[in-house]
Amino acid sequence: MRFFLFLFVAIFLPFWGCKPPQKKKVDPIVQGVKGLVTVLSGNQMPRIGAPPAVPQPYPTTVFFYEPTDITRTLQWNQGPLFTNIYTKLIATVDTDSTGAFTAKLPVGTYSVFVQAGQQFYANSFDIRNNINLVIVDKGKLTEMNIVVNYTSTN
Repeated sequence: MRFFLFLFVAIFLPFWGCKPPQKKKVDPIVQGVKGLVTVLSGNQMPRIGAPPAVPQPYPTTVFFYEPTDITRTLQWNQGPLFTNIYTKLIATVDTDSTGAFTAKLPVGTYSVFVQAGQQFYANSFDIRNNINLVIVDKGKLTEMNIVVNYTSTN
């Protein structure tokens, strides 16, 4: 009798301790940066009777650095591509297949770069040569759309 009781407990005890898998509760991002990364390439000169080019989704990685000016980077061929950035990396986020991204960030100002091949891309500068700045306010999602166009001609 004890043997059957032992066998019963040994077989069914592991099932009593098992819980069904719990889904993690994902909090929505309410502070940071959201946006869309797209690409324009090829000839962008307007042509009579031809519709303007439509930017295409650009799946990539978006990098958020502390505010970075041009002197704290290694710029490639004096264009919008950079091989090294010498400021602190704060966050990275991958876009989805449509180029959309959302990054949770603390309040502050950031320089934003996107990965373009083995380099970083940014083409916006302020009057102090700070690169592609975005400001995150408390409790707000700042919208920032980026068009990667270093391969386009006009």
